[in-house]
Amino acid sequence: MIKAVLFDLDNTLIDFTRMKHESCRAAVSAMVGGGLPLDRQKAFDELFALYGVHGIEDQKIFQKFLKKFLGKIDYRILSKGISAYRKAQAGFLEPYPGVRSTLVKLKSKGLLLGIVTDAPRLKAWVRLSEMNLEDFFDVVITLGDAKKLKPHKKPFQNAIRELNTNPGEILFVGDNPARDIVGAKSTGMKTALAKYGQVFENSGVRADYELNKFSDILEIVGG
Repeated sequence: MIKAVLFDLDNTLIDFTRMKHESCRAAVSAMVGGGLPLDRQKAFDELFALYGVHGIEDQKIFQKFLKKFLGKIDYRILSKGISAYRKAQAGFLEPYPGVRSTLVKLKSKGLLLGIVTDAPRLKAWVRLSEMNLEDFFDVVITLGDAKKLKPHKKPFQNAIRELNTNPGEILFVGDNPARDIVGAKSTGMKTALAKYGQVFENSGVRADYELNKFSDILEIVGG
């Protein structure tokens, strides 16, 4: 019997990939329009190449980007990029269809709900707050809390401890097989792959369940 459901955040509750792409396209367009001597598509590709090196959550990525191509930080161009990014992000930061109504139904069934994410603590909470989802969750474990990235056991163990629930009675829902599914399975949780948000291949690991849409969770928990 499932008594609790834990979720990854990005590409599980939020269409993070679309939000990131659209926000970065807006940013590079603004920087090129502000004088950055690069073609817009090349600028976008180069920016994402830097994300690949420094991590998708790097908060200084635009500064590193400008240093690489200008040899310095031009704050006029930087400000245009950051402003455009933030405006676009606000427009695309939203939950997948059915997230809110499904969370309401899960809570009404008496299930405990939580988040286990590799996002930094403040970014995770801001994303939840901006979508008005923060009050649904009994526990939120971020990189700042666990100090370890998934699939390390520690983030999952922290959530188990705070929920005070047997891991075999917890369903973990995530989009990344190598991080979410492997990590949750290593602690004894049941797992569900969020195929609707999946970016990375299965890499030989299989979840107990697969979700084609968020609301499919209700079939797993019986309702």
